[in-house]
Amino acid sequence: MTEWMPKPNPSVDLRTLALSPEEGFVLSRLDGATPARNLPALTGLPPERLRTILSRLVTQGALLPTPTASPAAPVAAPPVAFEPQRQTSPAPPEPEADLPVLDLTPLDAEPTPDTAPDAEDEPEAALGNYRQLFELRLHPLPEDQRIAHAHAAEDPILSALCFDPIPAVIKAVFENARTGLPHARLVARYHRNPVGLEALCARAAFAADTGVRRWLVRNPQLPASLFRRLWSARRLMELHKVGNDRDVPESTRRAAREVLRQRFASGPAEEKVELILNTEGRALAALIGLPVDGKTASLLCGRTYRSPMLIQNIARWSAAPPALIAHLLKQEAVRRQPQLRMLLARHPNAPADAKRGGA
Repeated sequence: MTEWMPKPNPSVDLRTLALSPEEGFVLSRLDGATPARNLPALTGLPPERLRTILSRLVTQGALLPTPTASPAAPVAAPPVAFEPQRQTSPAPPEPEADLPVLDLTPLDAEPTPDTAPDAEDEPEAALGNYRQLFELRLHPLPEDQRIAHAHAAEDPILSALCFDPIPAVIKAVFENARTGLPHARLVARYHRNPVGLEALCARAAFAADTGVRRWLVRNPQLPASLFRRLWSARRLMELHKVGNDRDVPESTRRAAREVLRQRFASGPAEEKVELILNTEGRALAALIGLPVDGKTASLLCGRTYRSPMLIQNIARWSAAPPALIAHLLKQEAVRRQPQLRMLLARHPNAPADAKRGGA
């Protein structure tokens, strides 16, 4: 026998049925050609929840109960994967002995997004499902009803409400005890109102999450004031990456460069050295006019330099301390390449004897 592939009942006007948003969502994913066991991956719902929803859809006539039975005919011989449900209580209020028990175990053994290691975000298929659920079933509801749903909903409704453009709904989402990092990442990625983003960042645990931050800086509605508040204490290297990421809107990149200059002026010497060395001096172009303290100069002078790119960028850095220029002139890479020595000798902080030799 073949396994059951849930199929909408063509003889029933679905508009006449009292379907919940969750039931409507599941029904919208059924095409009559997808096995029931594949539905957890398709909808993002756990198998136990799907069994209940599909059983209700069969009861209401929205689905054909078996591949061959008509809507009015009894389910005489369900497939092996869907043996009739056995009642465990002596007198249940609504017996469902004729409804199939669904085998919703996925065909493959791949981990789901909730259990996969290092999975920070929902797969694109699940995101499309959540968005469709919001647009078809939730968006037509009045705003106050969506707010009420957001306070008490669970997935997939809760994830779908993360696509709501109204900040009051997003605020209600974050007042829901079931809201977690996956929902925070959805809001950071898709919500386009600064007020809603402020509600997200009011939760310190969410604002500190790497995935939330990654999507926030790509959100064109992230206010510069909120960026400064969240990134003002971040490492210089992280600020440099944001300021040079082409996927980040220009307004946020500009804010990142401003914060970088502020932090470089007062930040730890170790972070300054890390920034200069890891970028091979490219970051110095954004730090024109900013000198370094004695500890930073000492740390830079304690290293051996072999990269011509790094040496050239430091030679073009007008604020390079005299001790660092003198240190670079002693490097083997500079002695072997006259053009590097000449470039350093022209620096305003170069030793006098080096200037005479490079003239």
